[in-house]
Amino acid sequence: MLLLCLLASAFASGKTNFSWDGATVYFVITDRFCNGDSTNDVNYGRKVDYGSERLNAATFHGGDFKGMLQKAKEGYFTDLGVDVVWMTDIYEQIHGWMSGSGSINDFPHYGYHGYYPLDYTQIDKNYGTIDEFRELVDTLHAQGIRVMLGANLNDPGYPTLLDAVQYGFADTGLDENQAAEHIREWSYDKFYEGRLDWNGWYDRDWIRMPDEGWNESNPLEATLYGMPDFKDESNEPTSIPDFLKRKWEKEGKKNDAWVNPSAKKLRTDNKWSPIQYVTAWVASWVEEFGIDGFRCDIVENVHINRWKELNDACNKALENWRTKHKGEPGSDWTERFYMTGDFDNASIDYKQEYADAGFSSMVNCFFPKHGDLDGIVYTWQAYSDSLENHQNWHPFSYLNNSYHRDADMDNMIDCATTLLLAPGIAQIFYGDETGRKLSDARFNVDSNQAFRSDMNWNDLNLMQLDHFRKLGRIRKANPVIATGKQKTIDTHTCLRYDDNNQILIRVSPEDNKAINVGNSFEDGANVAELYTGQTATVRNGSVLFPYFENRIAIIKEVK
Repeated sequence: MLLLCLLASAFASGKTNFSWDGATVYFVITDRFCNGDSTNDVNYGRKVDYGSERLNAATFHGGDFKGMLQKAKEGYFTDLGVDVVWMTDIYEQIHGWMSGSGSINDFPHYGYHGYYPLDYTQIDKNYGTIDEFRELVDTLHAQGIRVMLGANLNDPGYPTLLDAVQYGFADTGLDENQAAEHIREWSYDKFYEGRLDWNGWYDRDWIRMPDEGWNESNPLEATLYGMPDFKDESNEPTSIPDFLKRKWEKEGKKNDAWVNPSAKKLRTDNKWSPIQYVTAWVASWVEEFGIDGFRCDIVENVHINRWKELNDACNKALENWRTKHKGEPGSDWTERFYMTGDFDNASIDYKQEYADAGFSSMVNCFFPKHGDLDGIVYTWQAYSDSLENHQNWHPFSYLNNSYHRDADMDNMIDCATTLLLAPGIAQIFYGDETGRKLSDARFNVDSNQAFRSDMNWNDLNLMQLDHFRKLGRIRKANPVIATGKQKTIDTHTCLRYDDNNQILIRVSPEDNKAINVGNSFEDGANVAELYTGQTATVRNGSVLFPYFENRIAIIKEVK
């Protein structure tokens, strides 16, 4: 009861004002989270069931906006203390499959994860409609939760056999039913070699062609994984590819339920450069829905000036949305549009040129993943020092994400402690809190697909979930944990403080053994251990509690 009262007091006193510097982010692959509407599970002629979990590793599994909305209304994100929900890209994805595991092609790989955009101007029907997405964003905003999407300026999705047949840009010799079926012996490389002769797909004004002598060792010219690579350095005006025009004409108004209203005006030739089109299309989602931030993909493969242009466009779009939607949830928020990015092997190091382009962080690939409580205080000190030394730049740390399953899944209690008490942003990957297991895709050559298994709603690790919830709510109610300065007291003890608040954190405490608080609290001060709700009095620079739970003590003075 005391713990609940302390949390309620913190919220009531206004101490939970949002700051990106110390946000708790929940990263979800929409297709794998919760299926709220089974009627939208199959679209565009896609096949979703190939008969086994291994073959279905990268098909669409049915997760959608309605499912996320259901969980939001149940309070799932607020119970975790989440400040930001980061969803994978929602743009309409390629309709067909790409060869899984590259040239081995052992399973069909669809764009369920949002990384293979076909049409930036509308939502993929597997996720839901414009109205459903709007309700989801508005609901999260009403709960004080910011919404982040993905943004990629480097490449569109792969060209597939099914898209080629449906939009007539390449001769495949197949009909739609044949092109929709996974063909094990098919070679993407051989298919893609013919792109010089394709009709109406992205031409050489838009993407790098094989006869142009690009330097593959230069990230700004490299084509990753054989994907089409936008010529983001180009300032030459061009037209929208014909296949997109044919697509939009074919769909007509029957697709209005999925078309972003703010993007309709962007479906005409403006004689922009390729990246000007893509930037306008991406920013239109901010303009329409008040999206609060983007995670940007492979940022070192795109010229920095393009990220600056995207940041400027999104800040303008967010300002326009707030002006047009006065009185609605989120319209009175004042922080600037947020951008983080995936930069190869980035840590917490400050990147001046990217900060100047509008980024506030790079996703930190090197956060400790084993729940090492004997060393974490010193890691936290480095993160706190970084946060203090660089205004508007902070660590963005995770245990797992869609590309890395590095955390010790048998020690997620301690892993959660190290993450959720860390300075800077803490990102929870969906299912880290519930004990979500790997799928049988771990037996495929591309075993990374196993990281993206379906959310385990019917097999929750309730003890683990409770730990994440407790720490998340404590973190949210006491922002000094994530954004305060740190003073290291000893190997297992540190103080987080700012001008108004302080919290003492002790890892690996021992039951009924005094904790040295140094001069953090005066003798005679009454303190509470927030995780268990126990209270005690400081005596001779120490405080004694009868017991602890999950090897953590979070101590705060109570007036």
